[in-house]
Amino acid sequence: MVEGRDGIDEARTALAAGRLVILPTETVYGLAADAADPAAVAAIFEAKGRPRFNPLIAHVADQAMAERTAVFDDDARKLARAFWPGPLTLVLPAADPSPVCDLARAGLETVAVRMPAHPIARQVIAAFGAPVVAPSANRSGRPSPTRFADAVEETGAFAAAALDGGACEVGLESTVVALLDRPRLLRPGAVTRAQIEAVIGPLAEAEADAKRSPGRMARHYAPQAPLRLDAAAPEPDEAYLAFGPDAPQGPRVFNLSPAGDLAEAAANLFAHLRAADRTAPRAIAVAPIPKSGLGEAIDDRLRRAAGFVG
Repeated sequence: MVEGRDGIDEARTALAAGRLVILPTETVYGLAADAADPAAVAAIFEAKGRPRFNPLIAHVADQAMAERTAVFDDDARKLARAFWPGPLTLVLPAADPSPVCDLARAGLETVAVRMPAHPIARQVIAAFGAPVVAPSANRSGRPSPTRFADAVEETGAFAAAALDGGACEVGLESTVVALLDRPRLLRPGAVTRAQIEAVIGPLAEAEADAKRSPGRMARHYAPQAPLRLDAAAPEPDEAYLAFGPDAPQGPRVFNLSPAGDLAEAAANLFAHLRAADRTAPRAIAVAPIPKSGLGEAIDDRLRRAAGFVG
């Protein structure tokens, strides 16, 4: 397996051969494959142990590739201009013919598409010349890898190449917005509801289209230990995900943001979940975290990890 910050050509060659590649993005590390190749997509599902009905996101290098992948309307182009490259996924009608195979779209007539901000990801996709699907490079249901070593530990055995892009800047999967009838927020993320609504107006709730979005399983992003949310302090034998300057100290305390900064907390969330889980606690207690802005996305991931969201 080719590893390291270089290896753009090796990654392109692996993708063209139907092999998998661990790819850095600004959100989390992805396990990438040719979006048009059903056998390669099936290899992702096998590597992740992922349910076949969960659609994958097609990652593109530029707007021209995006327009060959999906049918854009005015709202979609407005959001792309405002937030791409970046952590926003748009669910749109699939182009016909589609460069994203039926298996990757979970049999839907729609496609999820985004343009990642990480330069290595875009260089690989541009060199390959077509969209790649790249769900998080972890076993299904496990915390998403935001560091190269975690990605390799999770799914490196299945990858022909692995590119080290450093720690992920955002640390949460992308916001997902469906633009099919009326705009709907399917998954909160680093691009907040308020930011999106400032560009295209009010967003409807997600229930009708939830199946179209990745990451909507009830128990998702889960460590081995159970989670106890909104905990003021840890109980004996618990690890603790703290938040803010007044947190307790200790070997099993992992502070998402000593400064109380939600962006820092998001970037640290999955890495700290993994670190807490490695202490083999009876449970992982999680401090109360504000649920406004980026906190909505953090709360969504924590509730899924705890199994509270369907």
